[in-house]
Amino acid sequence: MKVFKFGGASVKDATGVKNILSVLKFTGFENTLIVVSAMGKTTNALEQVVHSFFENKTQYTQDLETVRENHLRIIEELFKTAPSEILLKVNALFDIVLTFLRTTDADEYSLIYDQVVSLGELVSTTIISHYMQQEGIENTWLDARECIQTDAYYRDANLNWKDTEIAIQKTIEGKSTLISQGFIGRSPKGLTTTLGREGSDYSAAIFAYAMGAESVTIWKDVPGVLNGDPRKFKDTVLLNQISYREAIELAFYGASVIHPKTLQPLQRKEIPLYVKSFENPENPGTSVSKGKTLDPLVPCYIVKTDQTLLKLSSKDFSFIVEENISEIFALLHQYQMRVEMIQNSAISFSICIYNKYNKLESLLIELEKKFNVKVSDGVSLYTIRHFDKPAINFIKDLVGDILLEQRTKKTAQFVVKAEV
Repeated sequence: MKVFKFGGASVKDATGVKNILSVLKFTGFENTLIVVSAMGKTTNALEQVVHSFFENKTQYTQDLETVRENHLRIIEELFKTAPSEILLKVNALFDIVLTFLRTTDADEYSLIYDQVVSLGELVSTTIISHYMQQEGIENTWLDARECIQTDAYYRDANLNWKDTEIAIQKTIEGKSTLISQGFIGRSPKGLTTTLGREGSDYSAAIFAYAMGAESVTIWKDVPGVLNGDPRKFKDTVLLNQISYREAIELAFYGASVIHPKTLQPLQRKEIPLYVKSFENPENPGTSVSKGKTLDPLVPCYIVKTDQTLLKLSSKDFSFIVEENISEIFALLHQYQMRVEMIQNSAISFSICIYNKYNKLESLLIELEKKFNVKVSDGVSLYTIRHFDKPAINFIKDLVGDILLEQRTKKTAQFVVKAEV
């Protein structure tokens, strides 16, 4: 089987859904599992529902109703006469979330988040599955939560590989065309979990690994993997081929086209990954497999915004040694901070982190008990992979004031005051 993954940009409206069918008819859809994200900016809208639930109890029902109305408009555009079955299913999915919010006594933000935000994928795949049926493409709608078995680490769940592999193999047996959700799974207690933002790519890789798939294709609104985000850098270049190792490096540093966790399961079974344009499916795009590191070999530019730079120094001017570093990293783990870059000297330790779970204030209270802490919030981290002198000069001219700089043999990184 093949695995196709379509992101939110490809299904942002009725026109996008119709284009998916054009892609499937061009490529063929038999023996294919299709993984789909939430439509357009639905995840952002559902995050607002969660925010309202905690901050303004009178507003969250209206926020959720707005999301419902957006999907009902798409249904109206797709179906000449909307079948009662799809309206019942979609409304039931929204009502389940609404009932949960009205009755839950849970107060853990991440747990609430996963129960609400997962709605986007469930609704989008329900609509697309019915539309495919209308247009003559027989398919099976698959609830990914029946297959993707995780722990209860909400918003960034860890996979139970053994149980997941067994569940996927059992579920897909004898089926030809399936449509399922990215991003979501299920905890041992039966609650919905999510795999982290942009986790739909990872879901596609999980399904592919369990099935021993022929290939995975990620359909994007760009021609393939470029050497920089075209929204941030001019004159970007299409990378025709990347090795698994190089793709993992780019993903680690924050390249947005491929999710960081996606590559490892594909590499283990040497399943090739293709990144192609859903607007021009006939074009070859980018191939990720064993082979040449990078073709063409050009500098690759990556930027991460909304970072925080912490500069720690000992209060008594003593050395920062292994014991101190171990303590710092224990606190970073405790407060769920993603470390993007580190640099240390004899009496100072600098860390660029991503405050994903808004726990920075609590972290600082603990750090300040033992260290002097200087905080630079809202900084950006620029990375150049395969840098050369012109690439370094280009970034320095672009960003202005550099707070921290670090280079290895193939990679240069710069922490700067703000995104330009």
